[in-house]
Amino acid sequence: MSDDSIPQSDVIDGAPHPRLTEKLIGQSAAEDTFLTAFNSGRLHHAWLINGPRGVGKSTLAWRIARFLLAQPDDDGGMFVDAAPTPTNLSVPVDHPVARRIAALGEPRLFLARRPYDEKSKKLKQAITVEEVRKLKSFFNFSAADGGWRVAIVDAADELNTAAANALLKILEEPPEKVILLLVCHQPARLLPTIRSRCRELRCVQLNETELDGVLAQAGFEASQNSLALATLADGSAGQAIQMLGADGLKLYASIVSIAARAPGLDRGAALTLANACVGKAAEQKYDMTLRLFATFLARLARHGALQPSTVIEAAQGEASLFAKLAPNAAAARKWANLLQEITSRSTHARAVNLDPSSVILDMFLKLDETARN
Repeated sequence: MSDDSIPQSDVIDGAPHPRLTEKLIGQSAAEDTFLTAFNSGRLHHAWLINGPRGVGKSTLAWRIARFLLAQPDDDGGMFVDAAPTPTNLSVPVDHPVARRIAALGEPRLFLARRPYDEKSKKLKQAITVEEVRKLKSFFNFSAADGGWRVAIVDAADELNTAAANALLKILEEPPEKVILLLVCHQPARLLPTIRSRCRELRCVQLNETELDGVLAQAGFEASQNSLALATLADGSAGQAIQMLGADGLKLYASIVSIAARAPGLDRGAALTLANACVGKAAEQKYDMTLRLFATFLARLARHGALQPSTVIEAAQGEASLFAKLAPNAAAARKWANLLQEITSRSTHARAVNLDPSSVILDMFLKLDETARN
């Protein structure tokens, strides 16, 4: 299997790898925080880059890595003039460091991520202790040309227990001129001792305009309903890209259309959607259906709890459906309980490889039953 064909755990299918993304959109506050620390001369050795999935955390990590590795080595000012104070993290794409990083050929950079298992021909489920041991060996060697050394761990919440403990030892006694960048989707899954040794960089959800900009930069055409896409993707470019690849807006509209009949399920329409999720070629659609069904229930429960005066519709007729099915807080609790049940059942179904059509049809039946009660 060629390197290009090996799956990568730190990239979203259909999107360019974050190291190849030149511009970061929507995370100026996080960039400014890091730049201020750098310019102060008191740069923390470990940074926890956290926030929702798909909002640019990995892109930020790679921008920081390029920025640090492109800095001139400090020789005390004896032979060259002091470098001007940087005002942003941008490094030209034709800079030697940027070119080496794009090719994963920069010797002062280490990337720890879930490795590919040649035996199973799949990515491993966790970052293993062997990967962190490689990181320790990397730090034990002095860079030939001096300057910073940078390690990116993507994602830190995918470290197994042994790997997390090994990383903690590095964080406790970091080498000089080393920066560790820990990309993290769920900080609560990290050891508290790891979190306490890192400075936080928080990445936030993207608004509609920012999301459009990210998608355009990634080579996607503008969506005809960008507001609905931003709403369902919850401000995540990663989720938006996955939705575009699976025709998610149309799929969500189908879910809303079927739910609009509740109580009184249109079994034919539900069965048609369920059968479309069967087979290996339909795995992406199955995953997206499960995700969007959960999104629908979450939006339904949130409407009942908050009773907003206006509803941003992600599908036609959604506002009137919410008003019918979730008119008060009591209804909100019913839908929240169903969401919890459906999430648990779908996770179990994936684990034991149950028939997708049965799983989807059962979800609609549960929705109809809840609407009746």
